[in-house]
Formats: sequence, C-alpha cells, structure tokens
Amino acid sequence: MPQQFEFPGKRPSVQLNFSPKMLYSVLGIIVGLWLLSGIYTVAPDEMAVVLRFGKYKEEVGPGLHYHLPAPVEMRFIRSVTQVYRAEVGFRTIDPGPPARYRDMPKESLMLTGDENIVDVQVVVQFRVNNIRKALFNVEGLGVFERVGVGLVHDACEAALRQVIGRHTIAEALTEGKMVIQTEIEEKLQGIFNRYDSGLTVETVQLQSVSAPAQVDAAFKDVASAKEDRERKINEAQGYQNQVIPQARGEAQKRLKAAEAYTVERVRTSQGDADRFRAVFAEYEKAPDVTEKRLYIETMERVLPGMQKYIVETGKNGGLLNILNLDNKEAK
Repeated sequence: MPQQFEFPGKRPSVQLNFSPKMLYSVLGIIVGLWLLSGIYTVAPDEMAVVLRFGKYKEEVGPGLHYHLPAPVEMRFIRSVTQVYRAEVGFRTIDPGPPARYRDMPKESLMLTGDENIVDVQVVVQFRVNNIRKALFNVEGLGVFERVGVGLVHDACEAALRQVIGRHTIAEALTEGKMVIQTEIEEKLQGIFNRYDSGLTVETVQLQSVSAPAQVDAAFKDVASAKEDRERKINEAQGYQNQVIPQARGEAQKRLKAAEAYTVERVRTSQGDADRFRAVFAEYEKAPDVTEKRLYIETMERVLPGMQKYIVETGKNGGLLNILNLDNKEAK
C-alpha cells in the first residue's frame, strides 16, 4: 500500500507515494555512483599505492585504474619526481614575495666542537624513490606536504647537530660551510637508508649560520680581524712574489754580464799574447827591422793626437823657423 504522510497545521495534507521500484532505482543509482568512485587516474610522474582494509595490496603506475571504493579499498597517489622540502631552525610562514619566516630557536641553537653556541638554519630537499616504503616506513609522510614533524625532520635535525658538533665555530661561520653541507647530506642519507625510508637526499643548504644575537657583534669583530689578517698576509705574499723574481732576474743578469766580461777579457788577453809571440818571433829573425817597424807603428798611433811643431835649424842661421802643424789650424 502507498504510504501517506500528513503534515499538521492549517495547510491541507500532502500525500507522497514511493513505490518499491522507485526505491530500488534510487538505491541502484547510489550503488552505481559508489562503484564509479573507484575509478582513478595516475599521472606520468606519479605512483599509487592501494590499500584493502588498511593493508597494502598493490603499487600502481601511471594510467587509468580502478579499485573497490572506500571503505573497502583506498588509494594514495604521490609524485615520485617532485622535490620535497624540510626546514630545520625556522619555518616559512609566507613564500612571498617577500618571503616571511619564523625562527625556531629550540632547533637552531646548538653546540660546536669547540663548545661554542651557534645558530644554524638548514633546508633539506629530498625526493621519493620508493612510494611504498615512504608511506609505510616514514612517520609524518602519509601526506608529504607535512614534513615539519616525523622522521624526516628529526633525522635532519639529528644529522645537523652531529656534524656541527664535530666542527669549530670558525669553520661553521667561514670556510667550512661546504664541508659541513656535504657531511650533513651523507649523514642524513645514511639515516634514511638505515630506516629503509625510500627517500633520497637531493641537496642540503645552510640557510643561515651565525652566532647568537647576544654575542653576534663580538663574533663579527673577530671575523673582521681575521679577514684583515688574511688580507695583510696576502698582500705580503704578493709583494714577496713580486720582489723575489725581480731580485733573481737581476742576479742572473749580473752573473751573465760578469761571465761575458770574463770571456771577453780572457780572449782579449789571449789575442794580445798571441800577437806578442808573433812579433817576438819576427823580432828574433830581424831585430833592427822589427824595432824600426814597431817605432813607426807607435808613432802612427801617438802623433795624430798630439800638437806637433817642426823646428828647422841651419848651420848659417841664428833664428828658429817654427812651422805650426796644429790639427785645428791645419783644418
């Protein structure tokens, strides 16, 4: 029999009739929509994990797929190429621009190897290489967008504190940053592998490394003094590198000149000796001729540079006839 519904009040009664066929049709539509809700698509850069009553069933790759609708089966689809980000020592409030951050002193303040306090903020980027391990073995990665808690964040903080604890504050503030980043990356990847997390560390970036605000000015003065020391050392080394080669070059130049002078004097002396021996040999053959020739040659060398006077004397004359043969007047 059709059911009748009456509404109290002054309005006239209204009757709604529901036949069994109509009820079955509505139920069929609801069941059909429920079954259709199991259709899903996995993008080329994604992987899906299907759970049946909360237990792992299968891992599905890109494409169009189907599973029994919830609550029988559930799916988790996550990107396996996207790079995820974890922050230690601060949190990003607004990516901006301009970006706004909130400091987390409980995470960022830590001891160095020389027992100084340093404020370190680090950003870790990682990706998923095994979605099943990442979903089931890593706390806080059931949804990857929440990485502020759980294994990833705790592992990043632990690796950071261990590495900073092996270095001095001077290394952390100056030239040791690259070494520290590399050591943190290796240490963190070791932790991920030990927990079989299915995660791979991409990069580790020291966002900020500084002394605590209370002693920051003193540390800056120390750093400035060290920079001045390094600058002075570099200037002195530059001057040394300039002067020493010049001095060595000048010494080599003087040595070469002395060697050349030595060779010249030796050869000149040898030539003079050879010439003297040749003249002496000729002198022994004809002493008179040789003496006269030597006298004439000597006069030829000496007379051109002297002021000469020729004095003629006669047997009958009493006056001296002087002929001035000065070179300047002769010209």
